[in-house]
Amino acid sequence: MHFGDDTAARLLARSVNEFGAAVALKYPHQFGYFATLPDVAGSVAEAAYALDVLGADGVVVESNHHGIYLGDPRFEPLWAELDRRGALVFVHPTSPPNAEAVSLGRPRPMLEFLFDTARSAADLVLAGVLLRHPRIRWVLTHAGGVLPLLADRMDMFRTAFGSGFGSAESDSPTVLSQLAGVWYDMAGTPFPRQVPAFEAAFGTSRLVYGSDYCWTPAAAALNQIASIDAAPPPPGYPTWRDLTTANARRLLAGGDR
Repeated sequence: MHFGDDTAARLLARSVNEFGAAVALKYPHQFGYFATLPDVAGSVAEAAYALDVLGADGVVVESNHHGIYLGDPRFEPLWAELDRRGALVFVHPTSPPNAEAVSLGRPRPMLEFLFDTARSAADLVLAGVLLRHPRIRWVLTHAGGVLPLLADRMDMFRTAFGSGFGSAESDSPTVLSQLAGVWYDMAGTPFPRQVPAFEAAFGTSRLVYGSDYCWTPAAAALNQIASIDAAPPPPGYPTWRDLTTANARRLLAGGDR
C-alpha cells in the first residue's frame, strides 16, 4: 500500500490493519485477516506489529510493486524477517508494468493477473528466494495462474542456460518441486480445466479455497462454488470442500513449512 509517500503509507497501513484486527476480534468465528504493508523499511516494523500485537494471520503483498518483482534484493530484509517468524505471505496479482500496452484494452484481471502471478512466482524461484527463506508459507491465487503450464519450461531454461536462471546444479531442487512447496487458492475458474492441470503439476496437498469476492460479483462466486461441488472428488476426500478445509486448517496452523 503505497502512493508515493512513505510516511503516509505507514499511517494508512496501520489504520487498515487496526481496523482488520478489530473486525476479527469482534467476529472471531467469521473473520481473520492479512496485514497490509507499506514501504519495504516500514514493512518490517508493520509486519511485526500486525503479527505480534494485532494477531494477523499473515501479510499480503502484490505480485509486483511499481514494476519491482518479489525476487528483487530490495525485499530481502522483509523476507528474512517473515522467514524468521514462519509467516504466511499471501500474494495477489496486480497489473504488470506497461499494462495498457499489453492488455490491449481488455480487462487486466482476465489475462494479465494470471501471467503476473506466474512472473512473480518465477522471480521468487529463479532469484533463490524460496530456497533462502523456506519457512515462509507463500500463498498464490488463482491456482498459480499459468504456472502449471510453464514450470517444466522454466526448469528447462534453468538447467540448459544456468547463469541468471537460478541454481543449475543437478542436485538442486527443480522448479517444479519448489513450486509444489507453495500454497495456492482456487479463486477464479478452477473447473473444469484449471484445477486438473494444477493437480497434474503440483498435487492438491497445498490447495485451499478462494472466492475473489467481493471483486468477483456474488453471482459469479456462487457459480464458481457450484462448479467445484459438481467436479469429480479429489483423491482421498469425498469432496473438494473436505480437501480444501483440511488444507486450510493445516496452513493456518503453520504446518508443512
